[in-house]
Amino acid sequence: MFKPIKLFSTVLLIVGLLVNVAAQESLPVYLNEAKPMEQRIEDALSRMTLEEKVAMVHAQSKFSSAGVPRLGIPENWMTDGPHGIRAEVFWDEWDQAGWTNDSCIAFPALTCLAATWNKDMSALYGKVIGEEARYRNKNVLLGPGVNIYRTPLNGRNFEYMGEDPFLASKMVVPYIQGVQSSGVAACVKHYALNNQEIDRHTVNVNIDDRTLYEIYLPAFKAAVQEGGAWAIMGAYNKYKGQWAGQNQFLLNDILRGEWKFDGVVVSDWGGINDTKQAIYHGLDMEFGSWTDGLSKGASNAYDNYYLADPFLKLIRSGEVKVEEVDKKVRNILRLVFRTNMNTKRPFGSFGTEEHALAGRKIAQDGIVLLKNNNNTLPINLSKAKKIAVIGENAIKVMTVGGGSSSLKAKYEISPLDGIKSRVGKDAEVVFARGYVGEKPKSQDGLKTGDVEETRSAEELSKEALELAKTADFVVFVGGLNKNNGQDSEGNDRKSLGLPYSQDKLITELAKVNKNLAVVMISGNAVAMPWVKEVPSIVQGWYLGTEAGSALASVLVGDVNPSGKLPFTFPVKLDDNGAHKLGDYPGNGEQTYHEGIFVGYRWADKQNVKPLFSFGHGLSYTSFEYGKVTADKKDMAADGNITFSVDVRNTGKRDGQEVVQLYIHDVKSSVPRPVKELKDFQKVSLKAGETKTVKFTIDKTALSFFDAAKHDWVAEAGDFKALIGASSTDIRQTVGFKLL
Repeated sequence: MFKPIKLFSTVLLIVGLLVNVAAQESLPVYLNEAKPMEQRIEDALSRMTLEEKVAMVHAQSKFSSAGVPRLGIPENWMTDGPHGIRAEVFWDEWDQAGWTNDSCIAFPALTCLAATWNKDMSALYGKVIGEEARYRNKNVLLGPGVNIYRTPLNGRNFEYMGEDPFLASKMVVPYIQGVQSSGVAACVKHYALNNQEIDRHTVNVNIDDRTLYEIYLPAFKAAVQEGGAWAIMGAYNKYKGQWAGQNQFLLNDILRGEWKFDGVVVSDWGGINDTKQAIYHGLDMEFGSWTDGLSKGASNAYDNYYLADPFLKLIRSGEVKVEEVDKKVRNILRLVFRTNMNTKRPFGSFGTEEHALAGRKIAQDGIVLLKNNNNTLPINLSKAKKIAVIGENAIKVMTVGGGSSSLKAKYEISPLDGIKSRVGKDAEVVFARGYVGEKPKSQDGLKTGDVEETRSAEELSKEALELAKTADFVVFVGGLNKNNGQDSEGNDRKSLGLPYSQDKLITELAKVNKNLAVVMISGNAVAMPWVKEVPSIVQGWYLGTEAGSALASVLVGDVNPSGKLPFTFPVKLDDNGAHKLGDYPGNGEQTYHEGIFVGYRWADKQNVKPLFSFGHGLSYTSFEYGKVTADKKDMAADGNITFSVDVRNTGKRDGQEVVQLYIHDVKSSVPRPVKELKDFQKVSLKAGETKTVKFTIDKTALSFFDAAKHDWVAEAGDFKALIGASSTDIRQTVGFKLL
């Protein structure tokens, strides 16, 4: 029998739906989310005054741009990333606004994320940082960065995803999708060719089209076409004589023309230099310009931006057509409808334990074990009853400084505290600073909290060596930091070597105690003249809030390290193409003479043995590769081919291995790299377990960019698939033919 209450509920539901539909239909088109987005955009545009349109295309404060309050269109609020949500600053200043509830979770630097070689970690990273941005009501996250690691001296390499365009392309996509799942736009930067900090505002990059398309554009293309990025940030440097943020070739011809990008192009802060170029060459939103409006009589300095009053006057005079501002506002409205006018976006969360633990997980997955002779690591706590931790980076704050990635972190666990906490009562942990860097500096009102040091370098070294002699195990924590001239925005490193005489101290430590692990905290490769004297080396990166906990878990073996290097460690600078060919940093002009031969491609071409190879990373277990097989000998031009290889964990511990597929073109009409990464998989294997790893490729993996045809070309002929554990540790090879 049909129940009346059920009928009544059904009627209420139907009535509610009808009321909701009626309410939606009564709304203006631009506010009706049921309507097609492009229709909503045109409706909103038709209701706006010229002054309201122009106001939307330039900043109104350090990190915001105007909405249209009269129409209920909200402001756009940007936040620096990509490693955490920047603290609130004053409306028109860089200094902290003094909020007490804006302390974020600091996540590992993107070099660490790239070192995970794990797309699941990238998706997790995007999800949690997107939730933090959303909670703080930011609708644009200024990150991630995907500029290619061309030289180990670039001060911002720590913000990027390594030297290989394929690896960066695959890692950036899940990050973007994770961020945007919270209704926050990922603003991928710095587009393009921003590969040095020296003269970054003035240098003009000279590069051939093949190199541009094969090395420096793929990650941006993947961000747009696979990741669906809603925003792109232009770079500071010039290309073809035009600043990248107002560049016909990069923004109009390639980004919008070839890739069909429909999001917003945002300037880097201070990256715009000309009104006419900004109008016509693809820019949508101008931020941080260094114009001095007040001295020119403007009541609001932002009115003097290139796309502010100067733009408005050109339109009013008829010299510039209204359609030019309409193009920009359409893209901005599309951003607004996707983000802060999307009523279905989640609320987000901020500074949570869940986010901190996600950051720790990513850090643990990205830490790279570079060397481990005689199984020095993990630390055996049944034997090591006194552990000496030595080095300034064991106590130094790494979340403050470095430029726009500087963060006001809720907390940061130092390596020393992480080790102490993990070891507990199992061993005594003692500390010596060992060396001291320059006096720590605050940034934007944030202080590093570093301990002042009055002792001499000789006293510090002597104390460290005496302590090391009495310890059962020594952990040296050194490397670089976020000071100017190291891993920091605005300047490049002066040399590949370690600062503060660390090389001498490490050499002496190796003499007094053979149970030594050297931990390098950096986002860049460093020279290691002591590499043969030290039994174990760990690349620790900048690991964020949970840095010490993540590092300690790897050192004592709670976590089996599985990170792989996303860039090559050269022995010396001359082993790098940009330095060997003598053009870096240029004198206003920077020519990429090495062309497509960047990173491991250069090392292979020159037959130079790296200090540590691209893709290198050890484990506390061992992996054996079986014979690789192909599902066919010949691949049709419109088909694909699958390679299979069995990988077995031959050790006694569970672990993860990154299986890497490289392709070698046996004979080509143009110079090609000896091999190029074309796929990878991170597989988890229990002790003794075997899994079959499969890679399927099509002709895109075999193609090169033909500049004359302005197209990708795959030439018929013989190829080899190389499968291994790094670019120099190739375990198996199989040949095949492209018909």
